[in-house]
Amino acid sequence: MRVLFIEDDRMNRRVVRDMLDVAGAQMEEAESAEIGLDRIDAEQFDMILVDLRMPGMDGLTAIGHIRARNDAKGKLPIIVVTADRAVDLRERCLAAGADDVIFKPVAMDSLFEAMGRLLATGGDDELI
Repeated sequence: MRVLFIEDDRMNRRVVRDMLDVAGAQMEEAESAEIGLDRIDAEQFDMILVDLRMPGMDGLTAIGHIRARNDAKGKLPIIVVTADRAVDLRERCLAAGADDVIFKPVAMDSLFEAMGRLLATGGDDELI
């Protein structure tokens, strides 16, 4: 499984990479939403993790760009990974096109549970 993590903080990317390594998943990194969108254009991924607050384009805007695609990449599972705990945050993320939201600091069980739910309901045997 190839996962793209769009996150500006290097340490957060490293922590999630270490978790995904345990599961045998390959994580690719993008330090900004713009770089992430370019990588989605050029490469194949099975899932996207995206932070909300980044310099330049924010995560919700990036999700909007992904969901606006007219190809299979526009339907990739997206999990928001954020430290933001605003009351209506989950609803805003889902309305923007995210499939799930997990909170920082990321716990391995939360990450794997969210990924498992999406893979189980995605109906795409290639992702499993």
